Amino acid sequence: MSKIIIVFASMTGNTEEIAEAIADGVREAGIEPVFKSVMDANGQELEKYDGILLGAYTWGDGDLPDEFEDFYEEMDDLNLQGRKSAVFGSADSSYAQYGAAVDTLETKLAALGAEKVLDGLKIELNPSKEEKQFCVEFGKKFAASLGALN
Repeated sequence: MSKIIIVFASMTGNTEEIAEAIADGVREAGIEPVFKSVMDANGQELEKYDGILLGAYTWGDGDLPDEFEDFYEEMDDLNLQGRKSAVFGSADSSYAQYGAAVDTLETKLAALGAEKVLDGLKIELNPSKEEKQFCVEFGKKFAASLGALN
């Protein structure tokens, strides 16, 4: 059975809502994901999983949230070859950098050898009912991408 971890940072609850909907989709596909706030996770844990889903809101001028910084640095020496990955987050179009934290995490995962299986998911602020359903489908598609590992 494939192992999937979902690690996220959420200040207002928007990214957590997205993460929960994605986790629902992963569950619907038959995999129980490990679901963690970035504050309760360690970057080195990622090597234990076949699938990695990271979620972060974008802060300030396109930055990762402060609470994601340590985790991001802990990822530096990982080898994520053979792992599947995708990134998601809430974004705010009133800022010049729309959802840049998603792009930052995608770049980091790629540099560590992870295979991006879905384009980064950026949702304006809090997800609507329709967007939550899209997140569920995102989770299902991600789990399906690990099909060969099951």
